Amino acid sequence: MSFVIGFLAGFFGGLVGLGGGVIMIPLMVGIIRLDQHSAHGTSLVALVFTGISGAIAYSVKGSVDVPAAVLVAAPAIVTARAGAHFAHALAAWKLKRAFGGFLVFASLLILSKSYLPHIAAVDNGWPRIALLLATGVSAGFLSGMMGVGGGTIMVPAMVLLLGFGQHTAQGTSLLAMVPAGASGAYTHGKLGNIAKNLLPGLIPGILIGTYLGGTLAHVLAANVLRFIFASILAWIGMRYLMTKRPASSPPRNL
Repeated sequence: MSFVIGFLAGFFGGLVGLGGGVIMIPLMVGIIRLDQHSAHGTSLVALVFTGISGAIAYSVKGSVDVPAAVLVAAPAIVTARAGAHFAHALAAWKLKRAFGGFLVFASLLILSKSYLPHIAAVDNGWPRIALLLATGVSAGFLSGMMGVGGGTIMVPAMVLLLGFGQHTAQGTSLLAMVPAGASGAYTHGKLGNIAKNLLPGLIPGILIGTYLGGTLAHVLAANVLRFIFASILAWIGMRYLMTKRPASSPPRNL
């Protein structure tokens, strides 16, 4: 079952250019009945391998800006650990609501992707470096907390604020995700939030699914795919947002 979940997460993620964590986490929680914290940590481990595979594929096409990826990844390595600790400290119902809000945000971003105007790109120099570092700070924290790759923050920032082409932004984001995701995954592992028995199925599943989804994305109408996927994410997100607070919610052990 873990292979199927990884495959579905990678397939739908590859279709719309978004990390498979937004699908993988709800499936692990809903089907395998994994607790929310372990789902986030386990997802992040699998997504590190997706980042490696994707970054290699994009680099072959010359669509990776290595210096930019280094600048984004440097602070993200630190903030990903902070995000993992923050997620671990939250009660499960609070983490579910936070994840639901993130899914709704991601769905809106997918729908508006084609209509967002480009802001005047920042010239090379310190302003560009500062923006890349700031992107890494926020993306790393989001990655560690939500168990996702962080591309939801990185790609729009690179395209809209820094003038990156879409493919270069995605390739650079994937490369930056590897060390940042590894840092967050390591922290989740130390906190006991990784279901290691699921990884042998999740990792090959998400790698194969991402490849097939990315290939099919060039055949099907992008706008239709975005609408379907965004609708699914919004529906899942709203269900998470309606998570009820339990009668007694003991604090997490830090």
